[in-house]
Amino acid sequence: MQNNALYVTLGLIVLLALILSGIQPYDRATWLLEVSPVLLATPVLLATHHRFPLTRLLYVLIAFHALVLILGGAYTYARVPLGFWVQELFDLQRNPYDKLGHFMQGLVPMLVAREILLRQRYVTPGAMLNFLAICVALAISAFYELIEWWVALIAGGGATDFLGTQGDPWDTQSDMLLALLGASAVLLGIDRLQDRQIAVLETHNKPEG
Repeated sequence: MQNNALYVTLGLIVLLALILSGIQPYDRATWLLEVSPVLLATPVLLATHHRFPLTRLLYVLIAFHALVLILGGAYTYARVPLGFWVQELFDLQRNPYDKLGHFMQGLVPMLVAREILLRQRYVTPGAMLNFLAICVALAISAFYELIEWWVALIAGGGATDFLGTQGDPWDTQSDMLLALLGASAVLLGIDRLQDRQIAVLETHNKPEG
């Protein structure tokens, strides 16, 4: 019951943020591209919630990731005010907000892949589980970079805000590095928290008799 209240609250926060971000975004086409993962993932999460509920940890991080994407869509990543504050604080050459997005792009898919692989008994707990989950996260990161490339080919100069390279010739490589760091951060203890929550889930969902 307590979890359901949390999930409803998270869902309402994400929905409200999505609505507000879509009222007057900096660029409508860029906004739609940036929030499309949220629009695609939400129906899947709703459809699978009863049949295959995820851990509380994952739902919280997915919601946070959604908010990161929504904020980036509203302003475009290169213009997010929070990023300008970090840029000024650390005297950086560019707005680094998009790097938070790519860090989350490694962290969340790593946890999703890990949870599915573990709970569906595709892989036993151990090093191979984490290795494969990191590979999945990196594959998603690489595929996203391909999407950015395809959008750039189709839209030409109109894709500048979506790409968010800010003149950095190594933007693609640094994006994937941040995704790798995000995925690897799971191994600092988040994996153990996830394991404990999976154990609780499986205990509650175990058939009686």
